[in-house]
Amino acid sequence: MKLARLGPRGQEVPVVERADRWCDARPVTPDFDGDFFADAGLDRLRAALDDLPELAGADELRVGPPVARPPAVVCIGMNYAAHAAESGAEPPTQPVVFLKHPGTLGGPDDDVEIPRGSTRTDWEVELGVVIGERLSYAASPDEAVRHVAGFVTVNDLSERTFQLDISGGQWSKGKCCPGFTPAGPWLVTPDELDPQALGLRSWVNGEPRQDSTTADQIFDVGAVLHDLSQVMALEPGDLVLTGTPEGVALSGRFPYLAAGDVCEVEVEGLGRQRQVFVESLTAGGAAS
Repeated sequence: MKLARLGPRGQEVPVVERADRWCDARPVTPDFDGDFFADAGLDRLRAALDDLPELAGADELRVGPPVARPPAVVCIGMNYAAHAAESGAEPPTQPVVFLKHPGTLGGPDDDVEIPRGSTRTDWEVELGVVIGERLSYAASPDEAVRHVAGFVTVNDLSERTFQLDISGGQWSKGKCCPGFTPAGPWLVTPDELDPQALGLRSWVNGEPRQDSTTADQIFDVGAVLHDLSQVMALEPGDLVLTGTPEGVALSGRFPYLAAGDVCEVEVEGLGRQRQVFVESLTAGGAAS
């Protein structure tokens, strides 16, 4: 199945695709959130699919993130060897983990503010994994992936000065700016695709930047989830970002993002995003 949430920010309607049309999922659930996934929501939605009404005017609505605000956003760094190299690091022997604030989640085509004082805002196309069942101490990677509700396209935006120079040794300062986790346009359930055979691409102002595949991950989805489950409990609705391939501005090969730039990212089978970057609304001491 393909799930989405359409409508103004904070008023998104959960929808599911049937026969190339978006059907209103509210007869089954008020939203695609942790409670929905924890309560066998995907099974209930699948059983009701033929009876759900089409959502009128769906094509005219804003596309929101396909899941409501997740309990946690857990991220894996340097999970592609070439990206580790362009970052000046050796490929990790254990998954590198950091967290993003759940409030950074945005729609796939929402404008994104350049953070106040930023000169090094960067893009990162990633495969996102949405957790469907509580996952703790998985016995194996194969067991871990059975707890996945679906997969999404994510742009793990980063401010590199905040992340690396004034970080105090952690990355989250550069990862948690407002709007820094555009997700969607859709969530696709695991029966629809192989997460280790997906192309990842990005563009800035129409020029290619990243072009790789999840087959090049150092730690595949099962390995990532198994490792995380040994040190934390992942809850239904949590979003796990699995790393980005080479081709970001941090490499020194491309300029960082500035106001007026357009960034597009795409994961094969999961849809393309398009963000226009704008000046911070609070820049220069303006009222917030």
